[in-house]
Amino acid sequence: MAATDNLTAILYKKEDLRLEEKPIPEIQDDEVLIKMACVGICGSDVHYLVHGRIADFVVDSPMIIGHEASGTVVKAGKDVSHLKKGDRVAIEPGVSCRKCRICKEGRYNLCADMRFCATPPYDGNLRRYYAHAADFCYKIPDSVSFEEAALIEPLSVGMHACRRGKLQIGDSVLITGAGPIGLVTLICAKAMGASRVIVTDLLDFKLDVAKELGADHTILVKPNEDEKEVTKKIQEILEGSLPDITIDCSGFESTIKLGLQATRNGGTLVLVGMGAQEVKLPLLAAMCREVDIKGVFRYANDYPVVLSMISSGKLNLKRLITHKFKLEETLEAFDIARTGKGNPIKVMIYCDKNVKP
Repeated sequence: MAATDNLTAILYKKEDLRLEEKPIPEIQDDEVLIKMACVGICGSDVHYLVHGRIADFVVDSPMIIGHEASGTVVKAGKDVSHLKKGDRVAIEPGVSCRKCRICKEGRYNLCADMRFCATPPYDGNLRRYYAHAADFCYKIPDSVSFEEAALIEPLSVGMHACRRGKLQIGDSVLITGAGPIGLVTLICAKAMGASRVIVTDLLDFKLDVAKELGADHTILVKPNEDEKEVTKKIQEILEGSLPDITIDCSGFESTIKLGLQATRNGGTLVLVGMGAQEVKLPLLAAMCREVDIKGVFRYANDYPVVLSMISSGKLNLKRLITHKFKLEETLEAFDIARTGKGNPIKVMIYCDKNVKP
């Protein structure tokens, strides 16, 4: 490999994304050097490009973008025993301290010292070569493609949401929002044994994709439609009952209100979508019905589960990838992702010249 062949996507500031050659990184003893294969564009990547920040995470210095990724190990540090040159891997982008109380409890996604790809001030992995902690890289079998391996990252969000909601076989589930995270949550809920899954959205084409991916029912919600009216539709679908679990994948005040209204007494509302810092909610009514409200932040211990599900062949992920670009076409790829031209779901960027879109 050429010492300078490391084309890299760098976000300098809001609305300023550039492609530049950077040195190939040196690895630590517990790291692997990866020749990147596929990197998916996440909504957070687009948000950083358009707004320059997410909540308190601000792009105030140049940052390499990208975190939904897979690739091939080209070099392993001397302390790495489970991976070797030539292994194909899925990359879990968050590296925790592994030492604090929260890490030892297994909830390492909440580690105060988390270093997460493409979250300021840490660089991401949309480049030709990238160094990462080996214990957060997972070998993928030949039956799993690089594209599927890159999708393990968003699927892990959906899996974590279902597990946080304690989804059991036979549960009914409401998913608000049929964007990429809503769709992967649908896939995970069905794979985990949900009996009936209802998906809501404002756009027909997203609901059509939800149907293709296994949604039992979809509801097209009109702008500013009252939550009580939507709840009535849900109750009719479930023959007088309400969902055991609602997973909000939108983050809007209106969808959270719908979740509080539409979840059965004693059920669980899981909040995945991130919206405004503050929202006004009717908590008293939910409290009186003992609706549990749980937050979701990324994932923890979900990569192995999702990888097992994908390798079993039971998950159809091809429908999620709607647009494919070479690394050299990154700016065009982000334009599609941000504008929604062509109704994108997942935009995939191919970094390895030998892995064809």
